[in-house]
Amino acid sequence: MTEVAFHFNAPDKLAYACRFARKALRREMRVVITGAPGELQALDRMMWAVGSTDFVAHALADADPDIVRASPVLLAGDPLSVSPRDVLLNLGAQVPGGFEQFAKVVEVVSASDEADRQSARVRWRQYAAQGYDIVRHDLVLKENA
Repeated sequence: MTEVAFHFNAPDKLAYACRFARKALRREMRVVITGAPGELQALDRMMWAVGSTDFVAHALADADPDIVRASPVLLAGDPLSVSPRDVLLNLGAQVPGGFEQFAKVVEVVSASDEADRQSARVRWRQYAAQGYDIVRHDLVLKENA
């Protein structure tokens, strides 16, 4: 069964997604990041702008098929449009379709955006109603530890 984790209190969801992707790459995991088109475009620009030592090899899901196959991190508005990978990181407001095809789903929740926090509560209830055990990671506690 897919592992579901909520990462709460992200000060900047896109910056967190970059850091998460970098860590996943170091662990040789393949990641799909999903969210709204505008978020994914901003994330794409952010990933290209990091320093050379922090570069995250990635592609938008609608890129050339050879690039998509070779990219360890894909940015996809629809996770069902790409072959499943190890981890699905959700920046969006809805439970992503096809999430159960991934070994792990990570839901990123803002520290200060109340609408984002409210939609996360709804997603939590949806996963729980389907019988998923949910792992909670409070990013504020993690930083202060």
